[in-house]
Amino acid sequence: MFGLFKKKSEKEKLQAQYTELLKEAHSLSTTNRKLSDQKVFEAEEVMKQLEKLN
Repeated sequence: MFGLFKKKSEKEKLQAQYTELLKEAHSLSTTNRKLSDQKVFEAEEVMKQLEKLN
């Protein structure tokens, strides 16, 4: 209950963004390969930012 108002850290936000981009890339892989590749590239950029934080 007390964690209800806890703000997400930068690391948690980036991890959520990374997983969301990979989900989008996976769903697009069957219909639009070019857009899927773009989402994977964006996810890799987010992962680089995550590694910089560690």
